[in-house]
Amino acid sequence: MIFDLSFIFAGIIAFAVLTYVVLDGFDLGIGILFPLATDHKERGLMMNTVAPVWDGNETWLVLGGGGLFAVFPLAYAVVMPALYIPIILMLLALVFRGVGFEYRWRSERWQPLWDTAFFGGSLVATFMQGVALGALVQGIEVEGRAYAGGWWDWLSAFSIGTGVALVLGYGLLGATWLVMKTEGPLRDQMRRLAIKLGAGTLIAIGAVSLVTPFLHPQYLGRWFTFPAAWYSAAVPLLLLVAAALLFDGLRKGKDVQPFLAAQSLFVLSFIGIGISFYPYMVPPNLTIAEAAAPDESLRFILVGAVVLVPIILAYTAYAYWVFRGKIDPEEGYH
Repeated sequence: MIFDLSFIFAGIIAFAVLTYVVLDGFDLGIGILFPLATDHKERGLMMNTVAPVWDGNETWLVLGGGGLFAVFPLAYAVVMPALYIPIILMLLALVFRGVGFEYRWRSERWQPLWDTAFFGGSLVATFMQGVALGALVQGIEVEGRAYAGGWWDWLSAFSIGTGVALVLGYGLLGATWLVMKTEGPLRDQMRRLAIKLGAGTLIAIGAVSLVTPFLHPQYLGRWFTFPAAWYSAAVPLLLLVAAALLFDGLRKGKDVQPFLAAQSLFVLSFIGIGISFYPYMVPPNLTIAEAAAPDESLRFILVGAVVLVPIILAYTAYAYWVFRGKIDPEEGYH
């Protein structure tokens, strides 16, 4: 084949993970912001903004995790024992969050419990996603073809920092989503909050970005060795542009621009991680080619991916198109 199949699938998996972050980040952010609602009606309005799409957003998490297992079995076998605790906690939190989302409408008596489950599940799931990412970035110890570290290697100051950064970032996505989808006092409150969360997110991105290149020599070479550094320099410059658009949109009372700018911060940060990782699937020891399944398996799976991914994209886009625009507290979308 003209292109290496393992790198094609690395791109597909990366796209699935990025799409999950872009789509599920703002509804996890709404859960994180849930306690800030002033009353029951406002909490219901916040939930209604994502009710038509939140469940479908998690399709991309399943696709990314399932794809990793099928296409990069060695990476899966190394990453899972290394990150077993944060991944299990994340999945349990997503379950509690989903139950809270579905059941809060069915019982007024138990509604405070389901509201707490929705908030707690969103917060823990987000934090654990960030911790898992930080643990992966800081490196996983591999000997031969197996994980060689301990139970708690994932827990470090860096991974906790990335967990906090993701909570701030998803909170920003949630706030800017509500600015885009609501009107009145809630929108005004979220606009003010988005300014604070935007500042916190940028500080967190800056801190993580400053530390990451010094975690491994490979990272340092990708960012500060010429001529690669010329291309890498575009990422922080574009981050500054996205940040300017974010605060400009919030200051001028725009509805859509802040959300798109906040999403751009995540996309550019993801690209930055990709620059650091390449060509490793599990840094600093396991490359994309080493972790991939045999080419015969990849060819078979590629046929399904070529069919499945466009279908998922199509129905996701259709759902967002149908439920576009503002949501009215009394009448629904208009």
